[in-house]
Amino acid sequence: MTRDAYPELAQHPLLRLNPHDCIPFLDEIFADGQEAKLEKLPSPRLMNTHLPYTLLPESVTGADVAGCKVAYICRDPKDMVVSLWHFLQRRQPGLSFVELFEHVCDGDVLVGPTWDHVLSYWHASLTCPDRVLFLRYEDLLQDTGKHVRRLAEFVGRPFSAAEESAGVVEGVVELCSFEKMKGLEVNKKGSSGAYHAMPRDAFFRKGIAGDWVNHMTPDMAARLDEIVREKFGGTGLEAL
Repeated sequence: MTRDAYPELAQHPLLRLNPHDCIPFLDEIFADGQEAKLEKLPSPRLMNTHLPYTLLPESVTGADVAGCKVAYICRDPKDMVVSLWHFLQRRQPGLSFVELFEHVCDGDVLVGPTWDHVLSYWHASLTCPDRVLFLRYEDLLQDTGKHVRRLAEFVGRPFSAAEESAGVVEGVVELCSFEKMKGLEVNKKGSSGAYHAMPRDAFFRKGIAGDWVNHMTPDMAARLDEIVREKFGGTGLEAL
């Protein structure tokens, strides 16, 4: 979205700012009563949220809203639990993995049950594919360039033949890679987030798929898989 403003990626704001400082949390803007900030954001406005689709404002999801698009990224629930546990431990050092696992299985987590959250965006993507793009984190890892192109097409900013030849896609992939982001000094110190400030290094741990095997017993994994199969059954999302 910003490649015209920063044709030289070496000058891109992501190299000096945490991603959450580049794209504000919709949740925080409204929680702090600072809706006026929205009017100051340049168009098209880019915002981030953890809210389920059903809690997004009508100004985003309404049938008569022109041009507003949502890109949603989900992750294998087992890896999601591991990632969430490591993240929450930075604020709750005494939180045990088993305790969090039980909360997830019971659907007792912030922003609601994991399966309801995923399905809210999945159903929206089926109903309005031109306005809601549903992506899997594991797919992004396997072929990042393919999905960067897909995302660019979705937001109405497809890469031109000249950009393809110049290696712009590869440049974007490299700039936004987990390894690049984690290695930047700005993401190693300080904190981000006005409502719930978190150490910036808490946002970057491993970024891989399958790390759940180092945290879950086979029985735990089987239990969560079974819950997910039951919840997603008949939705077309069984392969998640």
